[in-house]
Amino acid sequence: MNADTIYNARLLLSPERKRWIERAVGVGAVFRDAVPLKGGISSAVHLVGVTSPAGEDDYVLRRFVNREWLRVAPDLAAHEASALRAAASGTSGVPVPTLVAFDETGEDGGDGLPSVLMTRLPGTVVLMPPADVFDDWLRGLAEALARIHTIEPYAHRWRYFSYNDAAAMQVPGWSPQPELWERAIAYAREPMPEYVERFIHHDYHPANVLWDGVAVSGVVDWVNACVGPAGIDVGHCRINLALLHGGDAADRFLNCYTASAGNAFVYDPYWDVLSVMNLMPDAPTVYAGWTELGVSGLTDALMLERLEYHLNAILERAGR
Repeated sequence: MNADTIYNARLLLSPERKRWIERAVGVGAVFRDAVPLKGGISSAVHLVGVTSPAGEDDYVLRRFVNREWLRVAPDLAAHEASALRAAASGTSGVPVPTLVAFDETGEDGGDGLPSVLMTRLPGTVVLMPPADVFDDWLRGLAEALARIHTIEPYAHRWRYFSYNDAAAMQVPGWSPQPELWERAIAYAREPMPEYVERFIHHDYHPANVLWDGVAVSGVVDWVNACVGPAGIDVGHCRINLALLHGGDAADRFLNCYTASAGNAFVYDPYWDVLSVMNLMPDAPTVYAGWTELGVSGLTDALMLERLEYHLNAILERAGR
């Protein structure tokens, strides 16, 4: 899909898609309006207003507009629908959107875009919390993730896989520290550690967490959820924190998560390294979703510096 098509899909809802929303909400529902939401870069996400006999309600419509992603994973809408059901079925206490309906192929909505309609959760994304609540923010992120990992894993059929093949990894030409990456790649090629299967979000980072004050009010974006190692969720959040705030924030998050998970979690730096490797082969840049959500002051050069600092710390901890 070219950029113009993605742009139009972000802004426009076809009449057929509006009627699909009305049918999904129920008898007497009337589409009111749709407002594009910020933060996503691979989906068109709208806040959709609907009037029904029960009153006025807001829902979230996610349409998968990235054709390359759909070629690799044509079941994205079904995947997220299953994940939402699984996440809601547990006793984790973490608020998640309630599935209203999904259109697996996009045919029902007439736009050819696989879609998921879900309830709207209250709260806002917080990426740069004030210093006086920073520890509370890290603790809230960690506690919510630990609770997610208590959800029964076998309610969901999708299984974890690594986004990059370790055997094919090469030292990136953009790095000023090739020896660092040689060590990391060698470690990533070691046998994968044994792990207890958990229900994992598989894209857990601060931009997918909503807040009401200093309390987590919801976790969103469940399309990658699967059954796999808790460490890959922890590692992915850590690399995001390292890039946003530096390595110390990533380490403090790990301490908070370990305290929250207790005996259910044993840290293994292998998953941290694999989380870094999943960013390859591209050079690190400032994530567009962060800037859309108001983050400023980051540069691509700072992203590279923080990434390699974080990677070196992981390898030192692993004795590699």
